[in-house]
Amino acid sequence: MGTEGRGLDTILKVLSLSRPSVAAQALGIARGAMDLAVEYSRERRQFGKPISSFQGIRFLLADMAMQLEAARSLTYSAARYLDSCDENRPMLPAAMAKCVASDAAMKITTDALQIYGAYGYVRDYPIEKYLRDAKITQIYEGTNQILRDIIGRSIVRSNADS
Repeated sequence: MGTEGRGLDTILKVLSLSRPSVAAQALGIARGAMDLAVEYSRERRQFGKPISSFQGIRFLLADMAMQLEAARSLTYSAARYLDSCDENRPMLPAAMAKCVASDAAMKITTDALQIYGAYGYVRDYPIEKYLRDAKITQIYEGTNQILRDIIGRSIVRSNADS
């Protein structure tokens, strides 16, 4: 009887617990796409050299690595927070981790596809599926636009209380 009218609260708590899992999925997709891009850049040759020898390609790979590490750090931090927090505290770290990790996955897979060039769109190369898989992580368990609104409202609310 004490649970009547608490459906929304229950749903929001469940989402807060599942969002770090989506962030972890996005990390796996991003890491897989980056690994494929690194391998491909070592094998693909232009002008008699592997494309990994070109500065522009190395810049893309460096950005991928930095984005992946930043998203990983935030995801691990959110998981630690959820493991240790009072269930009634706000769950913004979960929303932030899901948003950052899924955006990173999308950017990393897009850059990986760029390294593949036109081959990236061919189903013979797995990178095109990574791109599709990355996109869905921005959509389910709360779209990233909705999460940004939740995070922004919380910031406005907490700054008004200060």
